[in-house]
Amino acid sequence: MTTTWTTQAPGKGQYADVNGINLYYETQGSGRPLILLHGGLGSGEMFGPIVPTLAANHQLVVVDLQGHGRTADIDRPIDTRLMADDIAALIDYLGLDKPDVLGYSLGGGVAFFTASKYPDKVGRLVMVSANIRRDAIPAEMLAQQGQVNSAAVEFMNDTPMYELYQRVAPRPEDFGRLLDKIGESMSKDFDFSDEVRGLKVPTLIVAADADMAPPSHYVEVFKLLDGGLRDGGWMGEGRPKGGHALAILPGLTHYNMASSPLLADVTLSFIDGPSRG
Repeated sequence: MTTTWTTQAPGKGQYADVNGINLYYETQGSGRPLILLHGGLGSGEMFGPIVPTLAANHQLVVVDLQGHGRTADIDRPIDTRLMADDIAALIDYLGLDKPDVLGYSLGGGVAFFTASKYPDKVGRLVMVSANIRRDAIPAEMLAQQGQVNSAAVEFMNDTPMYELYQRVAPRPEDFGRLLDKIGESMSKDFDFSDEVRGLKVPTLIVAADADMAPPSHYVEVFKLLDGGLRDGGWMGEGRPKGGHALAILPGLTHYNMASSPLLADVTLSFIDGPSRG
């Protein structure tokens, strides 16, 4: 597996003692804040190639989630709803005024629940390659996810996820523990359709054209947000009432999405767009 992750931290790193976890984050740039939340088994380095573009006019806050990167694990499951509480607490800790939040894959679920549970704390949500129903994932991928546990450590020694974890984690020996927790999390059924319908934050749904779930799934999510149900109109009067949008990015997969310039482009277009109130 190849990766374009950077080998150095992109900004100034610090720890925030929030919500019972010592949460690592890095800051870079200035302007309206944008929080970046990485995918499972990764860290903020996943966004490395697009950080300069995003930081050109924004203050980036790049977080390492529970048990990932430089943030040590704590005694609780890997659960996007619980990690959303961490991000809400971090927003308060840093005194941020309604930052935009971009999350990819696992981080997309965390970003989603941050916006769902704490709409008064979030400006806009960019939810990247994150599924809202487990049954949207193809059976062969579910079978692969079922093999994620500590017994797989020896087979991951040459992967960028393992290399990065060994280099930066406070307790490198915890990689097997992380695999067990991620595997347990992925084994549970879920359907967050009702929470999507209840979103009060303008949301951009982003997926690759060859993502983990088919493009039709992300179209379904957009429909739950009043999108794609009618002609948009000459003046945009038929667009979703909540300011939501959808982007299916060409030529990408679930595994190179977070580092793609296309992701940076659509994110900036959405969060800096003329409709921002």
